[in-house]
Amino acid sequence: MEKRVQASQTIMLIDGMSLLFRGYYATAYSGRIMRTSAGVPVNGIHGFMNYFLDAIETFAPTHVVCCWDMGSQTFRTDRYDQYKANRGAPPDELRPQFDLIKDVMDSFGVPNIGLSGYEADDCIGTLSRLYSEDADTKVQILTGDHDSLQLLKNNVHVIIMKKGVSNYAVYTPEVLFEEKGVRPEQLVDVKALMGDSSDNYPGVKGIGEKTAYKLVCEYGSVAGILDNLADLAPGVRRKIETELAMLHLSRELAEIDVQVPIACLLEDCCWMPDTEQVRQQFEALELRAFLKRLG
Repeated sequence: MEKRVQASQTIMLIDGMSLLFRGYYATAYSGRIMRTSAGVPVNGIHGFMNYFLDAIETFAPTHVVCCWDMGSQTFRTDRYDQYKANRGAPPDELRPQFDLIKDVMDSFGVPNIGLSGYEADDCIGTLSRLYSEDADTKVQILTGDHDSLQLLKNNVHVIIMKKGVSNYAVYTPEVLFEEKGVRPEQLVDVKALMGDSSDNYPGVKGIGEKTAYKLVCEYGSVAGILDNLADLAPGVRRKIETELAMLHLSRELAEIDVQVPIACLLEDCCWMPDTEQVRQQFEALELRAFLKRLG
């Protein structure tokens, strides 16, 4: 990838599905779905735009990219067929909004990036790695998913969206260490031990969050723990030895792939939206409440 970055540039990488699902459920909880006069549901897009525009105004990036999941089949489901198998199908009213929100991003001049077989997190991780190779470049990851915290670096910050608009927790490596006592890369080892109920992989049965953090803080990594099995309490050692294969598999599932074959040139993601194109898209979707925010 060609990188032409100036010290003043900040690249925001957006987890598109995180914003869209959050926007959908924030506006559908009452049972009333916002629709256009033609009956097209747009409540997820409306919620997405609330989050998106507020983040742009709050963090002022110079470049913006939006990353997407491209279906439920990925290299992780190939490795473990129960991965995310606990998740139901998206609501019928949300399905048509997947493509429509990408059209809205196109109107802003924001590239939509995704690749079959990978998750949005993997695309975000790959672009984050590429853009952050210049130490003077700042990367911001906007998401509601704490898995992205493993990508933290001195010049890569993760902005976790909390309940409500304009409510964020901004993580740096220092903030993470102060809160959890671990480095970003150690989060993968924590997840390997404790599993992830949301993503539906078990880790080591019988080891919870508290024990997982304690072990990783003490021994540094899964490899360090395995090198010191004899020093562990008998019950913990027995659990790990019994679930050794799942421990290694869970670690594979937890780790974000930062080598996805994707590219996005920085000149293609400058934040310089064409107001008229955006206006036309908002008019088409009858999102007139956002027109006044275009300036």
